[in-house]
Amino acid sequence: MTQMQIPTPGEAFELLLAGNRRFVAGTPEHPNQDATRRAETASSQQPFAVLFGCSDSRLAAEIIFDRGLGDLFVVRTAGHVIGPEVLGSIEYGVDLLDCPLVIVLGHDSCGAVGAACDVLDNGTAPAGYVRDVVERVTPSVLAARAAGRVRPEEILAEHVRNTTDRLLDRSRALAEKVAAGRTAVVGLRYRLADGKAQLVASHGLDAKVPAAS
Repeated sequence: MTQMQIPTPGEAFELLLAGNRRFVAGTPEHPNQDATRRAETASSQQPFAVLFGCSDSRLAAEIIFDRGLGDLFVVRTAGHVIGPEVLGSIEYGVDLLDCPLVIVLGHDSCGAVGAACDVLDNGTAPAGYVRDVVERVTPSVLAARAAGRVRPEEILAEHVRNTTDRLLDRSRALAEKVAAGRTAVVGLRYRLADGKAQLVASHGLDAKVPAAS
């Protein structure tokens, strides 16, 4: 992919998955991480994906997807909760940078999801603005439990799905891009132990999502 080529949503997704496969196999190529790439991207950027993920320190996007400078437009919050700044940042990546792919990245052992479960089970709400984060995750936990999905990985998948749906519900610009076939929104669940990113939600991408789990 040269600087002027914009991949299709499907091509962008395959670039991302290929990098994850290399990371899992322990054979990373570390593309676009040299002085040449630094010089190429000094005056402009053309990332092929917006990645909206959890702020967890174990979820460094360019590492787990084996990418480099200028490849990913990364937005991260604890529990990948959505606010105006998040929506604006994602719309910037899609509208102004022409990213053909938006990824929502959740992971197992997520502290925000675990805290939301604790609040519902024990009434132990955290203090300060952490409480606001937990409150925004709670609807996903409630939805998962209402559907009989009570295992941690099932609750996480539900939270990722809910996040992808909310992005499209709240951002008209993003929804229009997806409807026009110019952008896809995909939800991935990342496993910390083996590094694999699994598809759990897809909008605007011809990709088979496994049965809800």
